Amino acid sequence: MTKTLVLAGFLGITMIFASSCEKENDGTETKISSHGSTESHNAGQNCMTCHKSGGEGEGWFNLAGTVYQNSLTSIYPNATVRLYTGPDGTGTLKYTMQVDNYGNFYTTENIDFSTDLYPSVTGNSTPKYMNSKITTGQCSSCHGASEDKLWAN
Repeated sequence: MTKTLVLAGFLGITMIFASSCEKENDGTETKISSHGSTESHNAGQNCMTCHKSGGEGEGWFNLAGTVYQNSLTSIYPNATVRLYTGPDGTGTLKYTMQVDNYGNFYTTENIDFSTDLYPSVTGNSTPKYMNSKITTGQCSSCHGASEDKLWAN
């Protein structure tokens, strides 16, 4: 991120010029959540609002979201999100993402949404499974908006 601030005084007049703080982002930055990490922010929001082509977020996320405790009022740090080719943890395990200390998971790695992918979320006990396949990685665009928040036991 580049910020430029220029102060100029001429004949008793002060002029301030500030350039845009828009980030230069070509989508090549690798960002992957991990247990214990404190790099994320904005829990519960749709990460791809900023982390996309033309967005101001660092890295273009292909899958991201937030996991909550079963009370749905506080985040669930260090859970795990898995994507299987079949419902209820059947089929082949294709992707695994660690949830960070702020309850967020995200990846810039390529996720193939053209195949059937069924998520599971695991905290300290039994995994929770999503009954339908996903077609996008913008988990918080539905969960917490039109659907219940993602949560783990």
